[in-house]
Amino acid sequence: MNKKRIAVLGATGSIGRQCLEVISNHPQRFEIEVITARSNTDMLIEQAIKYQPNIVIISEASYYNQVKEALAPYPIKVFAGEESLCDMVAFENIDIVFNALVGFSGLAPTLSALRAGKPVALANKETLVAGGDLVMKAALHNHAPIIPVDSEHSAIFQCLLGERSPIKKIVLTASGGPFWHTSADELPFIRKEQALKHPNWNMGEKVTIDSATMMNKGLEVIEAHWLFGVSPSIIDVIIHPQSIIHSMVQFEDGSVKAQMSHPDMRIPIQFALSFPQRFPLDLPEVRFEQLKHLDFYPPDFERFPCLTLAYSALKQGGNMPCALNAANEVAVSAFLNDSISFHQVPVVIEKTIQAISFISQPTLSDIHLTNNQARIVAQNLLKTF
Repeated sequence: MNKKRIAVLGATGSIGRQCLEVISNHPQRFEIEVITARSNTDMLIEQAIKYQPNIVIISEASYYNQVKEALAPYPIKVFAGEESLCDMVAFENIDIVFNALVGFSGLAPTLSALRAGKPVALANKETLVAGGDLVMKAALHNHAPIIPVDSEHSAIFQCLLGERSPIKKIVLTASGGPFWHTSADELPFIRKEQALKHPNWNMGEKVTIDSATMMNKGLEVIEAHWLFGVSPSIIDVIIHPQSIIHSMVQFEDGSVKAQMSHPDMRIPIQFALSFPQRFPLDLPEVRFEQLKHLDFYPPDFERFPCLTLAYSALKQGGNMPCALNAANEVAVSAFLNDSISFHQVPVVIEKTIQAISFISQPTLSDIHLTNNQARIVAQNLLKTF
């Protein structure tokens, strides 16, 4: 059996670390070829020594010497910079690229991998939010599959396997985050320590805040539109606090398929790497007699306006989802740095989108320009709070 040689982008983040764990549990099936990090040199060095990849890339070039010196005793090649990352994912000795980068930075290496015909296991939803049309065209043109890693999109992907009938509706489930039962009057006083305590999932800071504002679900709506080629009008969101059903697909005959499991990201991570096979995974089984009930509620668009903003940006199309994503990244960073309050996050995003010129068919250059402009607008808005 030939091993799949894997490049793990964003190896030091929450999803990247779990990906390395999954790979190490199946040494006869997977091999780590490349690992990358933006600036977490200590963890990257530790991972490189433990997993012995062929190549290590530190995106922040100023840390190159530190990583190079630390790994000098080992047969590991060290490179630096975003350009190196984009070059490496196209190498012949890589079978699949696992993209666990955070934010807009995931777009360029995804495009580079797809243009080289590499399958991409995509855990970076911002890639499709910012450049969905360009990404899907690159995948189609180069016959390079995109296998979703987000639990919701992995669920939809699994529900659609073997189906040839049109989709009537996609239902993205959401936990509701830590503030589903918090009143609108209390939201302005939310502290980041509270927002970082997700009830079901252990994730990185950015995605955890996105979950708290429900922007994460909004980004997933945009991602689902591109991944599955469906209209925004048939993508619904429903609150499911137990996070046992990860998403559902309804068909024209009224049948509904749902993918269920305990909320553990190692399941969709492993499936993305092992597809079309399933490998053993030592996790608890779903015991229905212990669940007692599964709850579902409609989302509250008034208390969580980020969800409305995401739907609006998707329906407008063009470069607006890119502007939405850029503004959100700036706003979330500001909240984590105690520069703005929780309820000001959607205000920054909405005002930023309103200030960006609309481009109906953006090129890659337009996408980069929109991303940069939206960040500048958002940063300037922060000064007014």
